[in-house]
Amino acid sequence: MRFASPWFAVLSGALLCSSVALAQPYPNKPIKAIVPFAAGSATDQIGRAFAAKMSETLGQTIVVENKAGVNGMLGADVVAKAAPDGYTLLIGTNSTNAALKSLMKKLPYDQDSAFAPVGYMGSVPLIIAVNNDVPARTLREFVDLAKAKPTFVTFASASTSQLVSSEMMAGMAGIQMTNVPYKSGPAAMTDLIGGQVMMFSADFAVMLPQVKGGKIRGLAVTSTRRSPAIPELPSVNEALGLKDYELIAYFAFFAPAGTPPEIIGKLNQAVNAAAQSKEIQEKFASIGFAVEPGTPDALAQRSRLETAKWAKAIRDARIEPQ
Repeated sequence: MRFASPWFAVLSGALLCSSVALAQPYPNKPIKAIVPFAAGSATDQIGRAFAAKMSETLGQTIVVENKAGVNGMLGADVVAKAAPDGYTLLIGTNSTNAALKSLMKKLPYDQDSAFAPVGYMGSVPLIIAVNNDVPARTLREFVDLAKAKPTFVTFASASTSQLVSSEMMAGMAGIQMTNVPYKSGPAAMTDLIGGQVMMFSADFAVMLPQVKGGKIRGLAVTSTRRSPAIPELPSVNEALGLKDYELIAYFAFFAPAGTPPEIIGKLNQAVNAAAQSKEIQEKFASIGFAVEPGTPDALAQRSRLETAKWAKAIRDARIEPQ
């Protein structure tokens, strides 16, 4: 026994260290947050600002990674299949957590059950804009141009919001346009400015600087009312004499299904603290970002309602699943 005691002491020490590590409260290492869209998009900008503020609350760094592609499906799939331990999160949107189910014939995960809702971040409207050489000063003139030349008008899209907002407008206005798909919003913007496409509908983060800089021509906003960020632009309803057109993009944190409730609770507190911070509200006021802190249950209910809403919008826009 005298010879075994040093080994026993080593073993006991190892077990003790292991127990202490297991007992450390969450989070005890950096957290990874997946942005399922390209760098520079509204999801990326807002997600990174929230991640930085949440890191202060949680006492651990949140490392943001971009994994763009297939309207956010590639990034969402990474999180859906990650360990449910709170160390891999999704900065989700209406694309990944509402519309994809209706846009794709088959997803590599079950959208309704693959994610645990964490917290709602906020929403932004979109701007419909055209290349400066397009002979249309208003949305009504653009619609008239499309009616005169069916399928001649092209539009860019790199996300669900961009695709559905354009197709919804076309359907309600009685026009046909040709979609040109892109992998990222910034890439689509580059081609809009260059004249490779005629029209683009995207969030304020991508659109507003280019409209304000005169590089493209803004025609309307996709919310029901004009935005204080660019009050000179009418709503689509106002511009076209419609009543029921509205399409906004929203952002929320999700974790893999099965993540423990106590971890979800800590993350939710951090999301809400970030949403309530004056710093974030002021940072994104210029892009029409509206925060709405809430519980995970509230986000779950919103996801159900939004999934049904987007399914109808996609059907009405006659967008065939890919």
